Amino acid sequence: MKLSRRSAALLAASALVLGGCGSTGNDAGESKSSAGGKVTVEFWNIWTTDPLKTYGAQAIKDFQAAHPNITIKSVPYENEAFKAKLTTLTQSGKAPDIFQTWGGGVLKQQVDAGLVKDLTSDAGSWLGTFTDAALSAYQVDGKTYALPEDIGMVGFWYNKALFKKAGIAEPPATWSALIDDVKKLKAAGVTPIALAGKDKWPGHYYWAYLAMRIGGLDALKQAGDSKDFTGPAFVQAGQKLKELADLQPFQKGYLGATYGDPGGQAATMGDGKAAMELMGQWAPAVQNDAGKGLGDDLGFFPFPAVDGGAGAVTDAFGGGGGYAIGADAPAEAIEFLKFLTDSAEHRKAVGTGGVLPVLKGEEDAVTDPNLSVVAKNLAGATGFQLYLDQAFPPAVGQEVNDSVAQLIGGTKTPEQVAQAITETAKSE
Repeated sequence: MKLSRRSAALLAASALVLGGCGSTGNDAGESKSSAGGKVTVEFWNIWTTDPLKTYGAQAIKDFQAAHPNITIKSVPYENEAFKAKLTTLTQSGKAPDIFQTWGGGVLKQQVDAGLVKDLTSDAGSWLGTFTDAALSAYQVDGKTYALPEDIGMVGFWYNKALFKKAGIAEPPATWSALIDDVKKLKAAGVTPIALAGKDKWPGHYYWAYLAMRIGGLDALKQAGDSKDFTGPAFVQAGQKLKELADLQPFQKGYLGATYGDPGGQAATMGDGKAAMELMGQWAPAVQNDAGKGLGDDLGFFPFPAVDGGAGAVTDAFGGGGGYAIGADAPAEAIEFLKFLTDSAEHRKAVGTGGVLPVLKGEEDAVTDPNLSVVAKNLAGATGFQLYLDQAFPPAVGQEVNDSVAQLIGGTKTPEQVAQAITETAKSE
């Protein structure tokens, strides 16, 4: 079975807010109110595996105890089933009272269809408690349409022992230094990078980050608005990635490798058979599950700067999870959302290892050392870019993944990648 970024993260308790197998529940749209002023709020979520399954059940119990007139009807779905069910429901012109969202292009489509509530005013009293990076994926045209529950970032996870074997004293701070380190690792007989070529989405991280470092976040925003990805930042990103791919830095058989399966990217890294992987904050747990795990030999560094580039090395790339409110939801749905994102309650969720901080000053609630490193990087982020296969409309995101995979495999040029993505964007 093909393992997606989110379903792969299910292998780890400390992964993104993602789901396993859950019950199906009923479709939204049924009566929410009953006699006596009691209100039922339907809550679609992906709290189907621990630690969030157990946390969520307790959170709902605590909320209902404090609000005896409100019943939270939890409707949990496995991640992919959730997306399919939600798509079917929204196509009918309805939305659950409160539901999981990853922001970006799909949320914008829901906003354009009038299916979600503008929370800018309703949540105005506590919007300032969130970090700018955490909120960014849920804002459309300056307005906020969902609130974050989780955030994460992609960066390089590396094997300290293999770096030492190759004579590399510290992680590379620039792209040119990364290229030099790849050469040193190969010379030492070490596979520099593990990559799940078959899954495609891990490869798009490289192209996206390079475009960010070269053109800055504005280049990506402008391309999204103009639907034109043929600008210098995107072509140069392809050229830099081709420079890396031409060194043949990936493990043998990477084109057929998946992310979390035996022998895949995570296992290659976790078994010490590659020096680096570019992956999200769930990487250590999946390495431990798919492979042996690296223990104290595992380190993390942010994606390097590109010499002469306009982007800051402190700009982060990643994603997370949040909650939107259906346009026709009762006011009590917002009350529940406020409860979930209140500092006292959200710290409990962070403490489980199931989510990372989205509130200012919450980093100390992270107990896992690997997740703590990511949380500190996010706390200092000067900007944030959502995964391109989520930030843009679904067809555009798929084209990014497909074209970048072809670039890495040597069957598309940097210019052809930029043109293909542009053509798809303009056809949307």
